[in-house]
Amino acid sequence: MSDNTTHPERCRCCGTMAVHRRLLDQDPGYARRRSRIEEHAFRAMRGTIVQRPGCTRIPVVVHVVYNTDEQNISREQIDSQIEILNEDFRKANADVSTVPAPFAPVAADARLLFALATSDPDGNPTDGITRTRTDVSGFVDDDKVKADASGGKDAWPADEYLNIWVCPLSGGLLGYAQFPGGPAATDGVVVTYTGFGNMGTARAPFDLGRTTTHEIGHWLNLFHIWGDDGTGCSGSDFVDDTPNQGGANLGKPTFPKVSCDNGPDGDMFMNYMDYVDDDTMVMFTEGQVARMQACLDGPRSAIGEMVSCTPLHPKALPKDTPKEFTKEPIKDPPKERPKDNPKEFVKEPVKESVKEGPKDLIKDGIKDGGKELPKDNPKDFGKDPGLEPGKWKPLDPPPKQIFEVPTKQLVEGPVGGKQAFENPLPGGWGNQPVQPMQPMQPAQPLQPFVLATGQAPSGASLKPPVADGGGEQDQSQALLGEYAQLLAQYAQLYQQGMLDQQGMLAWQQAWAAYVQLGGR
Repeated sequence: MSDNTTHPERCRCCGTMAVHRRLLDQDPGYARRRSRIEEHAFRAMRGTIVQRPGCTRIPVVVHVVYNTDEQNISREQIDSQIEILNEDFRKANADVSTVPAPFAPVAADARLLFALATSDPDGNPTDGITRTRTDVSGFVDDDKVKADASGGKDAWPADEYLNIWVCPLSGGLLGYAQFPGGPAATDGVVVTYTGFGNMGTARAPFDLGRTTTHEIGHWLNLFHIWGDDGTGCSGSDFVDDTPNQGGANLGKPTFPKVSCDNGPDGDMFMNYMDYVDDDTMVMFTEGQVARMQACLDGPRSAIGEMVSCTPLHPKALPKDTPKEFTKEPIKDPPKERPKDNPKEFVKEPVKESVKEGPKDLIKDGIKDGGKELPKDNPKDFGKDPGLEPGKWKPLDPPPKQIFEVPTKQLVEGPVGGKQAFENPLPGGWGNQPVQPMQPMQPAQPLQPFVLATGQAPSGASLKPPVADGGGEQDQSQALLGEYAQLLAQYAQLYQQGMLDQQGMLAWQQAWAAYVQLGGR
């Protein structure tokens, strides 16, 4: 517990890992869900899961919990934070240009947008902000700010909103988040009122809104870039394109900052998931984006809606461009042009365009064009949701049971009931002749991430554990576990419309082999 923890004054101190370890200790279901979420992230980053196209816009509710009038931050300060998030997660922040050349190729657009909610859980209009006065002078990372009963504010439904609590935090704590897989009642992000937005109560060196960017990274399943192993070199953030790093960086390091033999380029200290000052963290990597997108396709698939990825550009770039373009053409051309040129240009082209142009257009162009053009074009444009703002449709979430099933059920029965393994077509498999497939031999699966350790020891397996003692019964149980995972993947692919005829046949054969082994 960190109730009595005091952090250094200038430290970007984040309580996310303390919350993560507390939930692991207190909630066995959290450990199982986290394990499945990491397996899903591992498959996605290996390219076995197709990422959603376009951008995702996430509705946000900001719960302002204040003890003094100063802490009751303004709407303008909240709006500044939303704008910062939209720049940072779209790689449209002006300071992304400061990324050192060796790291610039992997700096990436996360394809995420954020907007204050416009309707509350009951469907009533809202500005996406709640305000609660509290008697608590300073909260910690024990989640008391997330409940009315303990002086905070209850969360809005976590599958519909990103909950952000802005409040006074004690002991130098800047903020914390809850990884996906935790309790819905406490899901979201907490940020101190002095580290939120870039105006009002925001105080240097954490006055550019990057604390919220950092914590939302955790909310989308990103770990700290050094792997949370203290100052050692054995930790991992499970992202391939972030260098190994010996502990957190603070303040404003100078490039290159070498640790863990990661020269010549050294630490990627300018990453949002390090601990540097706000004006020094400026980027996510392609690998981190893949991990966040896997989270949106998996445990957080119910939240947000797909929108068009209209390119965003850093605000600083367009400032001088219009002036440069307008200066040159206006000064010189009028001086050099002969006096008679305008007359010539006006006389000839105008006569031809007036006499002949309208005749051709009326007789030929309109008659032919009116018959053919409207037939297909409207239909084609209507298929692309990115071309009609305001009509975005939320993505259909994959089956939630993939992230909720206890490990025991993988051995004893199907995931989420029969529908996860049987043919969803009318009649099931019983009315279709199937040639049973011979039971497969246990294959060596991809090595998964190991929960909460920051390391992936050798020999890790995705298979359900097999009891000691050997024997045919143990081997059969192991095979049933293999088939349970395989059939769950077929079910997910089917619901996403990704199974062709050959894939359907393979699904039937796998089901037949599963039943032959004694599966139900």
